[in-house]
Amino acid sequence: MSIAEDISQNRTAILNRIDEAAQAAGRSDDRPTLVAVSKRQDATRIDAALAAGQRVFGENRVQEAQQHWQGRREDVPDLELRLIGPLQTNKAAYAVALFDVIETVDREKLARKLADEMARQQRSPRLYIQINTGEETQKSGVLPADLPAFLNLCRGELDLQIEGLMCIPPVEEPAGLHFALLAKLARENGLNRLSMGMSSDYEIAVQLGASSVRVGTALFGARD
Repeated sequence: MSIAEDISQNRTAILNRIDEAAQAAGRSDDRPTLVAVSKRQDATRIDAALAAGQRVFGENRVQEAQQHWQGRREDVPDLELRLIGPLQTNKAAYAVALFDVIETVDREKLARKLADEMARQQRSPRLYIQINTGEETQKSGVLPADLPAFLNLCRGELDLQIEGLMCIPPVEEPAGLHFALLAKLARENGLNRLSMGMSSDYEIAVQLGASSVRVGTALFGARD
């Protein structure tokens, strides 16, 4: 089987499993978005995913995303690019120019820089706040208790339109607990978009309200 056939079949299987999980949760008319995580993928695999009909991709690094997509964007007008990895403030201008969605807004300094760049470029990528649901010291994200104040800053002083929340659960804990917490935080703060779930747990995320799931290995196969 060719790489293109393999990725096409993987994509179909993932979409079917997303649909089944959504139906089990009473969400039959509300299919979550499949975000193909294309970090460290080569051109052959990215082109295969595009040929299979995939149009929403997630990237972890600005520079790698530029290499992947600057030459392809003109040929794929309905492409949606999401930044799902940490963003340094000195890369904010590039991120605003390239991405349609930035899912990792996680601190005041970055929020201010994004607000400045969006005003300067007259471009408004949709924004998610990353929540550190496990309160892990080594991981980025706003602590759950700090979300209301941070959201008030973004919405008020900075006039940023925050669309939703994103999380990456601790690997050693049940992901469902963290997905449920993220959904609770979203409800409490008037948000209805949730980016949660990866290759190993996206069905659980769908059942707990994910509006998008970030899948890499299950789609593209194991990375080199």
